[in-house]
Amino acid sequence: MSSTVDTDLLVIGAGPTGLYAAYYAGFRGLRTVLLDSLPEPGGQISAMYPEKMIYDVAGFPAIKGQDLVDALVEQAAPFEPNYLLGHRAEQLAQDDNGVTITCASGLVVRAKVVLISGGIGTFSPRPLPAADAFTGEGVRYFVPRLADLAGLDVLIVGGGDSAFDWATSLEPIAKSITLVHRRDKFRAHEHTVRRVLESTTEVITSAEVTVLHGDGQVRAADVVAKADGTVRTLPVQAVVAALGFIADLGPMTHWGLEQRKRHILVNQAMRTNLTRVFAAGDIVDYDGKVKLIATGFGEAATAVNNAMTVVDPSAHVFPGHSSDVP
Repeated sequence: MSSTVDTDLLVIGAGPTGLYAAYYAGFRGLRTVLLDSLPEPGGQISAMYPEKMIYDVAGFPAIKGQDLVDALVEQAAPFEPNYLLGHRAEQLAQDDNGVTITCASGLVVRAKVVLISGGIGTFSPRPLPAADAFTGEGVRYFVPRLADLAGLDVLIVGGGDSAFDWATSLEPIAKSITLVHRRDKFRAHEHTVRRVLESTTEVITSAEVTVLHGDGQVRAADVVAKADGTVRTLPVQAVVAALGFIADLGPMTHWGLEQRKRHILVNQAMRTNLTRVFAAGDIVDYDGKVKLIATGFGEAATAVNNAMTVVDPSAHVFPGHSSDVP
């Protein structure tokens, strides 16, 4: 690989939205490069929950995260996108002819247009306070392989979608599942909450995990009821802290992009305030924004079609339907 790469479209972020953008850009005849700081495509899905079932992707009643990523890579493959993985974009410079991205590794990518689809940017899990003093193993913030927790007593801490998704995915293979949340109301999807409440998972609300016990490996956890301070010690061999993640746009905050609450603002064409820079997926914000993978797919197609007219002013925004192609 040379130190400088030239392309029509540079997609920053190789998660589901970026992968679909690579397919659509190929459909439009654009040379495409996908750049990602992670060592493999798939973004958060491949890094955090490749075996978790996803239920809200059109056309799939249920699909594993990694299976979805593999299918998106296969869909884009005929157009031969260039994957530059393990490179973090650091600097952006724009002129009348294109955009230049310089990576931390020294790699330079020159593109006629850029599409940012970096999910939530750089992300780190919110820590579990009870784990601060625990020096053993068994505490994790996501579960790349469900089989690692098979046959174990698993404690899940949290009340959002991730916590309930892990409970649903692990219940068939774990010895037991206990979910603890500090409030009596949840932030997860109602359907998933109902499934967990109707399952064998024990749900403890208005309580907090205060102490983890174990020598080298977690063996038990103290759960304290907030109402009266009652302490209950649960036998556990694995703790999944699903407390959410802290998002950071990192170097992008210095690129001159208009932002709102750590998200990039775009218009209805997915254009940012920079002429040759578009954005799509969870990283963007606009009035009425809904964060779904399915939404990201539509935003990617919108961004690519509008970016096409920047690359080639004689092109039409709408290319026709893919079913019309012989």
